[in-house]
Amino acid sequence: MIEILLFLFFIILLIHYLFFLFKIYSGLKKLKPERSHTLPDEFISVLIPFRNEEKNIIKTLKSIESQDYPEERFEVIFIDDHSDDNSKELLKKNISRSNIKVISVPKNYSVKAHKKRSIRYGIENSKGQIIITTDADCIHNKEWLKTLLSFFDDQTGFVSGPVKFVESKNLFGRLQELEFAGLVITGAGLIGSNSPTICNAANIAYRKKVFDEVGGFSLQMNLSSGDDELLMQKIFKDTNYKIKFALDKNAVVETEANENLKQFYQQRKRWASKGLFYKNKSLVLKLILIYLFYLSLLIQPILGFTLDSRFFISFLICLIAKVLLEFLILRKGTELLFHKSILNIFLLAEILHIPYIIIAGLSGALGNYKWKDRLISR
Repeated sequence: MIEILLFLFFIILLIHYLFFLFKIYSGLKKLKPERSHTLPDEFISVLIPFRNEEKNIIKTLKSIESQDYPEERFEVIFIDDHSDDNSKELLKKNISRSNIKVISVPKNYSVKAHKKRSIRYGIENSKGQIIITTDADCIHNKEWLKTLLSFFDDQTGFVSGPVKFVESKNLFGRLQELEFAGLVITGAGLIGSNSPTICNAANIAYRKKVFDEVGGFSLQMNLSSGDDELLMQKIFKDTNYKIKFALDKNAVVETEANENLKQFYQQRKRWASKGLFYKNKSLVLKLILIYLFYLSLLIQPILGFTLDSRFFISFLICLIAKVLLEFLILRKGTELLFHKSILNIFLLAEILHIPYIIIAGLSGALGNYKWKDRLISR
């Protein structure tokens, strides 16, 4: 009897996960490059929070200064979150545009919020009606700002832009590149299916009045993460504004992959820590069921050895269905945004994907992680 109940439970988890994947795939097919041929009338504020980025920040500055966008129509605000390296001094020495400035977050300003406090402080000191955020370790092609903004119209409140890792020659970097592309493709597909769930603060834009309308980060300032998707979900739930994905390769922002496994683990742990704080409890339940599906891919072979060999069959059904549909999604997403060569290591990535999701999900739920040389308690 217990074998039958477990088998039915695993099949239910599979059906739920396949439905989730189908939603992503159908959303990708619905996405369109809905670009406007005119620039927004609103003034733009580009916010770039940073902490200890002396290795990257000059590259970011130069890519921002190269933007093909009228200088008088936007400002750039770098927000220093108490760097203890030479980042701030480097910036000040190398700025060559009058519309770029550097400010510092006050010491006792929303201490626990970290990156969110930098962005909120930047918003409070900005002039723009449209806010764009990116990171201080990103590279932007000269068409980036113009392309991202071309997705705004009067009904649009939030635009999520694509992010990719710089092409790597080593296997660890290439695995990260594919995994990260998968996250971006997932976020794009869910926006396309009118279920906006994930995005990346390295490339998002929103109207300041919409940010104020939903209360900004007021209910999240005790969390160190969530300045991107929690805000997007709130705008989707509490307003009538549209959420869009910037489906254009010129809107892609590039950043370097993690240098080692420790950095990768801390980054993914930080990202995973937000899931349990989604206000949409049905979404939280869906994420738990997806996590249980991945956990079942570990449990089913064990049950095959210890309880009933037929669990090997259910395991193979689950694994093959997962691999096939995820490949279709990644292939569709790479056609739209990335280079198809990242799929060359797809099968290896699929094998590693299962333990990675199990470990990252559990670690994120438990809390504490290290970010920017700080030990952060969720």
